Amino acid sequence: QVQLVESGGGSVQDGGSLRLSCSLSGYSSGGDYSSYCEGWFRQGPEKEREVVAAIDEDGRIKYADSVKGRFTISRDNAENMVYLELNNLKPEDTGTYYCAAIGLYGSWVSAGMEVTLKQEDYDSWGKGVLVTVSS
Repeated sequence: QVQLVESGGGSVQDGGSLRLSCSLSGYSSGGDYSSYCEGWFRQGPEKEREVVAAIDEDGRIKYADSVKGRFTISRDNAENMVYLELNNLKPEDTGTYYCAAIGLYGSWVSAGMEVTLKQEDYDSWGKGVLVTVSS
């Protein structure tokens, strides 16, 4: 099974920046799990979890409208890392940020084999990292 570990969370002022990292392990060439697509999701206080951004194995990227122009997702395939650059942070960006992955081929097929923002398409999740933005 794929394991995901997030890091880089913290507390910043309104307008500040952070860089979140997600380390992925459990992938193996020819094995049951591959790095098809990774995404970042977040859950604010008393809010439902929502998508932030996603990137697939071909580098195709999608963002939630609320973060376009402020957040940047990227991946390093050689290091099995996924990053989320958060700029111009606002208090409403406060929440726990989760890294997720589509590692099973069946999940990838069900997702249409392209970058997806749907939570239900992801089969592996990290435990999350807290981001707090104060005004």
